[in-house]
Amino acid sequence: MTMQASDEKRPIMAIGLIVSLFFLWGMANNLNDVLIPHFRKAFTLSDLASGLVQSAFYLGYFLVAIPASLFMQRFGYKRAVVFGLALYGAGALLFWPAADARSYQFFLGALFVIAAGLAFLETAANPMVATLGAPEEAERRLNFAQAFNPLGSIAGVAIGRTFILSGIERAPDEIAAMSPSAVDAWRAHEAAAVQLPYFVIGLGVLVWALLIALTRFPATADGHESEAGVGNLARFGELFRRPRYLFGVFAQFCYVGAQVGVWSFTIRYVQAELPGTPERTAAALLIVALVLFMAGRFVGTALMGRIAPLKLLTVFGLINAALALIAVAAGGLTGVVALTLTSLFMSIMFPTIFAASLRGLGPLTKVGSSLIVMAIIGGAVLTALMGLISDLSGAIRLAMIVPSACFLVVAGFAWSRYAHPEPIAA
Repeated sequence: MTMQASDEKRPIMAIGLIVSLFFLWGMANNLNDVLIPHFRKAFTLSDLASGLVQSAFYLGYFLVAIPASLFMQRFGYKRAVVFGLALYGAGALLFWPAADARSYQFFLGALFVIAAGLAFLETAANPMVATLGAPEEAERRLNFAQAFNPLGSIAGVAIGRTFILSGIERAPDEIAAMSPSAVDAWRAHEAAAVQLPYFVIGLGVLVWALLIALTRFPATADGHESEAGVGNLARFGELFRRPRYLFGVFAQFCYVGAQVGVWSFTIRYVQAELPGTPERTAAALLIVALVLFMAGRFVGTALMGRIAPLKLLTVFGLINAALALIAVAAGGLTGVVALTLTSLFMSIMFPTIFAASLRGLGPLTKVGSSLIVMAIIGGAVLTALMGLISDLSGAIRLAMIVPSACFLVVAGFAWSRYAHPEPIAA
């Protein structure tokens, strides 16, 4: 009786630990949205230079996704997850010496290590959820699991707003009037603000890695593949002969770039369009956006029971393209509201693109997932492009033309898949 109860609890605990991963990487991703204005202040950076926070972060995803896929094929989902959490925890702990050194480059290196760990987590967890059940329900199932991601995002922004952003904002003329020692002390204090939050996060992630290592997982999630060719880079060549799949990779590149760009520059946009808004108030608006994002995940998952996921994605993509254009053209409070509302309709995009792109890949599903994770590099490329547009034009609102174009690509991908569906079996 005790044995049977224990066996029944194991899958539940394993599933709970997997779902928690979506929370953990949501927290890491959206802490960056606070780090950008924080580092811009602490190191006196331009919009382009502060945007390098996302460039370093998503470069880690891009470079590590394929090695993560090969590791996962050889050693299984569980070991890939444990190794990813170890890297995540190590990167978070590196924030302490980076703050002591007061080196922006050191911080970027630490963010790269965190992202390398997250590449392992996302490469393993997303296909794991997508394949655990009926293929025709993959988009809906992954949307449900991803619904826990915004909880982590909200926690990340809340942690950053409470423990990292000091609320002390000095104008250039005020800084010029300060003594060099006073400026140095202020910037040292700002740099040190990240130490304790990231230290606690690092320890917590390492404890979570230990919990997963000690938990027995179902065979589908715990084992590794044994067929010929596992871990062989040649299998990736097959993916490049699938243009419909590659369109999905590009759509994911554009979506992540739009999402990261909008959230990274929300605080900047609010302060530019509503002058005098304190950074903590602007960060609170970002939390509102993330709440809308989370609500959209649950509402979107429910709507998928009545509306085809790809049809819904098409509509959401077109709505967001229009909202981003309003943020460009209108500015002010209208632009802020429009930009905030994009989060509601972004909610279903990542998991729906992910699941739709994997459909029909059969034995190529694991290697296919790695290229979609690599597409997260869009967060680095397009956020930097937005920062460049802002610096050159002197108006952050003009940078929102980039996410508007990206949402149109997402809508195009969704409609092409909806109009010409992929067979479920490869």
